[in-house]
Amino acid sequence: MTVHETRGPGISGFPVPRPFDTGQLARIATGTSRRPSWRARLPRAVLLTDTVAVVLALAAASVIRFDTLVPRGSTYAGITVLLVVGWLFTLVVADTHDTAILGAGATEYIRVTNATVVFFGLVAIAAYLAKFDLARGYFAVALPLGLLLLLVGRHTVRRNLAARRATGRCQSKTVVVGGREGSAHLVGQLREASAAGFDVVGLCVPGGQRHEGEQIAGVPVVGDVSDAAGVLGVLGADTIVVTEADEITPKSLKRLAWELEPWGADLILAPKLTDVAGPRIHTRPVAGLPLLHVEAPGYSGPQHMLKRLFDVVATTVLVLLFALPMIVTAVAIKVTSPGPVLFRQERVGVQGRPFTVLKFRSMVDGAESRLEEVLGVGNVGVFYKSTTDPRITKVGAFIRRYSIDELPQLFNVLQGSMSLVGPRPQVGLEVEQYDDEIGRRLLVKPGLTGLWQVSGRNNLTLDESVRLDLYYVENWTMAGDLVILFRTAKAVLGRDGAY
Repeated sequence: MTVHETRGPGISGFPVPRPFDTGQLARIATGTSRRPSWRARLPRAVLLTDTVAVVLALAAASVIRFDTLVPRGSTYAGITVLLVVGWLFTLVVADTHDTAILGAGATEYIRVTNATVVFFGLVAIAAYLAKFDLARGYFAVALPLGLLLLLVGRHTVRRNLAARRATGRCQSKTVVVGGREGSAHLVGQLREASAAGFDVVGLCVPGGQRHEGEQIAGVPVVGDVSDAAGVLGVLGADTIVVTEADEITPKSLKRLAWELEPWGADLILAPKLTDVAGPRIHTRPVAGLPLLHVEAPGYSGPQHMLKRLFDVVATTVLVLLFALPMIVTAVAIKVTSPGPVLFRQERVGVQGRPFTVLKFRSMVDGAESRLEEVLGVGNVGVFYKSTTDPRITKVGAFIRRYSIDELPQLFNVLQGSMSLVGPRPQVGLEVEQYDDEIGRRLLVKPGLTGLWQVSGRNNLTLDESVRLDLYYVENWTMAGDLVILFRTAKAVLGRDGAY
């Protein structure tokens, strides 16, 4: 949008902008001319799955509680209709259908959970004030079942969206605006987070010109930072992501936002701050500025006490669940290979304290003395594992493939030297190669499983593994641990990167 100037009377002689034409005002009011059609279809698809989930949950609650779908001679038919409408309305009011959160990240699930809990809380309060005896069994079934079905429905839509995006559909054509180095980093991050659906089609960088063939991170430079709104139409893009550059001022950023209004294009700001999870970031508007407040990571306190309690309870259950497989494994190792059943090794734990880690022996007895023979002198690096280690026994290859060799570490968790989730414990030789950045892994207890184990395991590069471990250390949450544990089962069954 270009503001044309006239030299008519103005305040203190400043030029007076020409008024918008009515077509311009209409486009600004609707703001939909550049939004791709899939963005309109996606919320409708989610609303449909929400409706099905809510209706099924309330129908199941009625059948379980009253042995019939519609109890005769009662008011529950009308109440069910009100609950369906009220539940869906609460989900809409809580912005759970916002396209900015659909398809990637945990925010969508968190909003759905919070909205559902709030709705049922309001229902309970209303029933109490109205002195209506709402059947507890009906209530107790509808809430958890409805929430489960809602989350399953959202996950189904998300998987379908991810499948479409993998084929190049349902993507936001994106122009990145900012400095060359920052733009290159941002392009890499957006490619890595392919599920978010940002297809970067051009860059606007300081001094960038069209038709010169310049590329950054494989993306063509299509103009200067001041050309961002202009190239939007040329490239058919619908999203602009702005990262930092000296040429981008508050005034130019505001004008860019105005220029995007008639087209309904999205403007996204990407700060230099990376690898910080949402719960640690809070926006504080001060004097019209959206200031980001970043909380310091916590390494002690009530949340970690809850983590320890969960470790003890969950590990006790897992020991009972896997007791028979562990006994069978122990017998198989003893019968097929001379030597002890368990392999004990000193590892480095929280704050650099050593402890003895337990594993089922998957190699021949005395394998540690042959380490340099396998790896070569001086080639033992951080996170290194050989893909073809001759020391591994036949039983060992099997139990490694399915991570059965790690099961004795459940007793390390019970003893307190490890946690169910955390960075994997390493030997002293590897820890001696840590720098200040990697050393932050030692701020928390090592874990039986961790973020990089469910993100590629040994197929990841050193930089990727370190980044994931540090991300976990600084952004740990109880909910995040539960997600990692669920993803661990999938990674183990898939056997990807296990050797």
